[in-house]
Amino acid sequence: MIPSVDRQAWEQARARQARLTKPAGALGRLEDIACWFAARQGREIPELLQPAIVVFAADHGVATEGVSAYPREVTAQMVRNFSAGGAAINVLAGRCNAALSIVDVGVDADLSDVDELEHAKIRARGSGNIVYEPAMTDVEYWEAVGVGEEMASRAVAAGANLLIAGDMGIGNTTASAAVICELSGLSPELVVGRGTGVDDSVYYRKLALVEQALARASGTPSHDVLRELGGLEIAAMAGFYRAAAKRGVPVLLDGFISAAAAMAAVAWDIHISGWLLASHVSAEHGHRLALQELGLEALLELEMRLGEGSGAALTVPLLNAAIALHREMATFESAQVSEQL
Repeated sequence: MIPSVDRQAWEQARARQARLTKPAGALGRLEDIACWFAARQGREIPELLQPAIVVFAADHGVATEGVSAYPREVTAQMVRNFSAGGAAINVLAGRCNAALSIVDVGVDADLSDVDELEHAKIRARGSGNIVYEPAMTDVEYWEAVGVGEEMASRAVAAGANLLIAGDMGIGNTTASAAVICELSGLSPELVVGRGTGVDDSVYYRKLALVEQALARASGTPSHDVLRELGGLEIAAMAGFYRAAAKRGVPVLLDGFISAAAAMAAVAWDIHISGWLLASHVSAEHGHRLALQELGLEALLELEMRLGEGSGAALTVPLLNAAIALHREMATFESAQVSEQL
């Protein structure tokens, strides 16, 4: 069962914001952020955030259709790079003091020699080609969801009070676009983007393939869309989000892939949406529309399209600044300042 947010804590936090030594509303959305976390931590003055980032990696059968500027081998190469500490998410996780884990749920390569990696491979060659077949069997689907739930449980047990899921998988913007289209009813023309920066010919091929996948999976119940059209790492991310919400721990969404995973999780249980916060809106075509479907407004817009959890990690210092202002600013009473600002 998903817990409710604490309305009383939210009201107490709003009242505290009104007593801080500043004009009412002067900190804009920073005030809303502090109160949002107050309501989810169940306290007027929320604790600073200790994030945990988990990057889920898997390959996609649809990548063999030429939907990316990069070959499938790049998934495995980037997982090795993550594990060696050389990727953007490694840098950003260090900067926001986040625990970082990398999980192989379906990379099409033997990574058994990589020590700094959670080995949870469910399907050796990655997900099926969604144009012609379901991405996963039912058993594989729920195994992937379970991996995500387990990683969330571990992170919370280790003391994290903010969870971030990142992704790595060549072809996953195609799968995510299909999931978003099917769950929202939006047309592929509105949702399909250029992913890794593909040219016009690849973009139109990608658009046609999403249309074919949607036609194949037409009529799929919402709770099963991710199994039909998604991917192993996206399913793991959805499980990660559900487990976080069940434990009353907020989730900071990243980019396009995480929005697809969040929509799938909310299709299981609408109450999960109350625990989601959007970090940024990416350059990917349909990301903003997906966030609108989730009822979320992103905090930043930096034209990023990297994935990995990078946009979310970049946002953590901003969130902690909002909470620090709420915690540490003087009130009119304590500072003996006139409230007539």
